[in-house]
This record gives sequence, C-alpha cells and structure tokens, in this order.
Amino acid sequence: MADFTAFGFVKWLHLLSLAMGGGAMMVILVLVGLEESRPDLQGLTSLLWKRTAAWGLRVAVLAGIVLLSMRLRAGDHPFDAKYLHWKLALVLLLLLCSEMSARSLARSKRGLPLLAFMFFLLVTFVSVNHEAFGMVHRHLTTGSALSGAVEQGSDSGN
Repeated sequence: MADFTAFGFVKWLHLLSLAMGGGAMMVILVLVGLEESRPDLQGLTSLLWKRTAAWGLRVAVLAGIVLLSMRLRAGDHPFDAKYLHWKLALVLLLLLCSEMSARSLARSKRGLPLLAFMFFLLVTFVSVNHEAFGMVHRHLTTGSALSGAVEQGSDSGN
C-alpha cells in the first residue's frame, strides 16, 4: 500500500508550483513580443504575470519554507549543505524580481522579467546539481555556552 506523508505532499506542492511559475514566466516572455505588435493585447502579459507566475513562485517559496522547517524539526541539518545557502540567496533575488516584474511589463519593459527568469533557471540549476557544492564541516563539541555544559578538557579555575 502507498505511504503518503505530509512531507511528500508539501514537496509535491512545491514542485508543482515551481513548474507553474516557471512555465508561466516562459510563456509570458514569448507573449511580450506579440503584445508590442497588437494593441488589443496591451496589458495581457502584466495581468498573466500577476495571476500565474507571481502566485506560482509565492506558493513555491511558502512550500519551501514549510519543507525546511519540517526538516529542521525532524532533527536534520539542511544548512550543512553548501548549495542551500546559494539557493536561498537566489530564491530571494528571484522573488524580488518577480514581484516587480508585473509593473515592468505594464510599461512594456522586459528587463526585470528576463532577470527573474534567469534567477529561476539558476535556482533550478543549483537544486539539481547540489552534489557539486559539497557540505559544510561541522565541529562537534561536548557542550556549549548556551546549554551550560562544560567542554571536555577545560578547567574551571584550578
């Protein structure tokens, strides 16, 4: 019998919303050229970006945050993977460009939507090739100042 978990469902939602957002960005960038030549299509790309690409990326970011918190709560150490640091920085830039792209498209400017699509491609590249980035080496100690435990081999006044 199939084993369905909350983690699996959120991961599926994350991938589905990424496909929706990225696919919509690609289609919208193709439509920008048609919008210039046909006055009856003016404003179509801006509206499509607001309703499909932006919402797909917003849902993907929210699902990604939930996935990260689920892994942290389960006791994993996802920040040990170096690729995650790069991915989070690129996702932040992608989200910023995506949120400003609808206004840019309304003024018939393509720079920000193209930049957002480039960041989308970079995020997917980093995610797929995560093994190439390696892992952060953690230094294990027997205690820390936060827990009040004394590290091994230290004297407390003698």
